[in-house]
Amino acid sequence: MSLNGKNKTTRTVILLTLIFLVIEVLDELVDGVRGATYPLIRNDLHLSYVQVGLLLTIPNTISSLIEPILGIWADIGQRRQLILGGGVGFAIALLLISVSDNFSWLLAAFVLFYPASGAFVSLSQATLMDMEPTRHEQNMARWALAGSIGNVLGPLALAGAIAFHQSWRSVFLILAVLTVLLVGMLWKYPFTTPTTSSQVDEPVLSFKDGVSNAINALKRRKVLRWLTLLQFCDLMLDVLRGFLALYFVDVVGVNNTQASFALTIWLGFGLLGDFLLIPLLERVRGLDYLRISAILILCLYPAFLVVPNINIKLVILGFLGLLNSGWYSILQGQLYTAMPGQSGTVMTLDNLAGFVGGLAPLALGLVAQQYGLQPTMWMLLAAPIALLIGLF
Repeated sequence: MSLNGKNKTTRTVILLTLIFLVIEVLDELVDGVRGATYPLIRNDLHLSYVQVGLLLTIPNTISSLIEPILGIWADIGQRRQLILGGGVGFAIALLLISVSDNFSWLLAAFVLFYPASGAFVSLSQATLMDMEPTRHEQNMARWALAGSIGNVLGPLALAGAIAFHQSWRSVFLILAVLTVLLVGMLWKYPFTTPTTSSQVDEPVLSFKDGVSNAINALKRRKVLRWLTLLQFCDLMLDVLRGFLALYFVDVVGVNNTQASFALTIWLGFGLLGDFLLIPLLERVRGLDYLRISAILILCLYPAFLVVPNINIKLVILGFLGLLNSGWYSILQGQLYTAMPGQSGTVMTLDNLAGFVGGLAPLALGLVAQQYGLQPTMWMLLAAPIALLIGLF
């Protein structure tokens, strides 16, 4: 390849990397806006708690059945079409949310949004991993940072719209327009990666072959190891975040404003941790960092639960958010490394494992209902313990 050709390829890789990271910012921005607008949507559309529960359950269940199929299709040569088609579906879903005037239309929009997000966002992550096969951990760290930025910006975007006397509908409309712009930018670039380049002369796989490859991957000990650790680490990530405000209100005894402040500390230090992780992984092996952080969290988390002073609790909470911010990035990067040339299948296995791991909040909720939230919070120690067992 000529020097000009190499320079052009390098520029394409850099531009695609930036576009994929912006897609992750957009996805988490939508998620942050969606979470913050539920009270407004409920009031405007006169939704019951049952209908809100259905909005959270039905689309997610349908998507869990569709996304594994999308991952297999992506690995047998349909990736570009799936990502672009997912982006179009993503934009249409946001547009439908912005114009929905009843529960049925809103549910239809969410049913479209979830699998569209899987095709548009999850496969963008997979393609980003393929572009630099030797830097999975570093690029996952960038991906996590992009997501954290979007998550923080979401509620701020809604607050800004309200400050300018705009409704939640206008925010979703703007997000739909931004999605169309991103899809238009992606349309101009081929998704050429080292993986796809090496497979030019190989026969095209059938869907049956893709399913067989996914089943064979599940039989590999290393793949099962990373999938299992990813589900356990989520106990100290999304699951803890889900119970954090309730813990501060029901167990610690603070008001809702103080509980929101605690959650802000958690998110803020998590964002800082995601930012610091990128240069750290250039100097330290990711698995070494995971071991050290798991040991520290194994010591700090019990202290967080037993210390009565609210200020000390908040300080420890900040350290917890800082230390666990790299867990998902490193473990997901290891999973991609364990499955070279099968990044779409990684999405499939992630969804299958996530379907099982998704039962954890329900199980913890049942335990909390029976025995109280304080004893239930101790069960989250399974995360650092599982990491230490799996990594050592």
